Amino acid sequence: MTPPLFDTVAEVRRRVDLERRRDRKIALVPTMGALHAGHGALIDRARREPDCVVVSIFVNPIQFDRRTDYEAYTINLEEDLEFCGARGADLVFAPSTEEMYPRPPGTFVEVTGLSEHLCGRFRPGHFRAVATVVAKLFHIVAPDRAYFGEKDAQQLAIIQKMVADLTFPVEIIPVPTVREADGLALSSRNRRLNPEERRAAPALYRALRAASDCIARRSALAAEAKQAALQVLAQEPRIRVEYLEVVDPGSLAPVERIEGPVRIAAAAWLGETRLIDNVPCP
Repeated sequence: MTPPLFDTVAEVRRRVDLERRRDRKIALVPTMGALHAGHGALIDRARREPDCVVVSIFVNPIQFDRRTDYEAYTINLEEDLEFCGARGADLVFAPSTEEMYPRPPGTFVEVTGLSEHLCGRFRPGHFRAVATVVAKLFHIVAPDRAYFGEKDAQQLAIIQKMVADLTFPVEIIPVPTVREADGLALSSRNRRLNPEERRAAPALYRALRAASDCIARRSALAAEAKQAALQVLAQEPRIRVEYLEVVDPGSLAPVERIEGPVRIAAAAWLGETRLIDNVPCP
């Protein structure tokens, strides 16, 4: 059954208020549409609670550092609605850009520190835009719980920090990365890969696993783990590495010596498609 669609702030607030009067808590799954099984895992996790599950679909224009990337991001709202219905979502909030930004925004949420590493080095302003739009969604929907994937580990950490610092009354629920059988992390961007690029893409995950295996063999130096990963990527000439780092899972700052849990994170290009991935290493 296709869930009801709301495209204005006033409408979705009225519906959420109605659900609250029915003594239901509100669960929010924020997305940019083009839904796949990774998003499905978020909805499934939310559906395990007796909450009203709200899926937001909004392609946030201010978080794209390349206009062509924004223009290439296409969604099919009808298909996404059917997807949400099949997963048991209660309602979908899909506002227009004009509804979310009725005037050019002059107020932003910026989480310093965490946003300066990894993707933040290469996408200035990206996480400020992400934090801003998520804060707006929290303000509009007022969820009790919100669900984010661990594939976007830096985004997840930034949202958790924002919620803690600004005392948002929402619990952030991380959901593990969903992968294809060959290890490629599910992403809406994967559909942009041509057949040759798609065959090459799983090398990114293999590289992360090689680094993790190196650490598991009690290597104390991040440089050794990074070298193990880069050796794997060197075998796939189509992949252009943007960064590959071993970072502290709390601060996301790169480490030199491994003296506790770390996260291995990477971004790489295949043609005009940018992929990110990460694995925890306890």
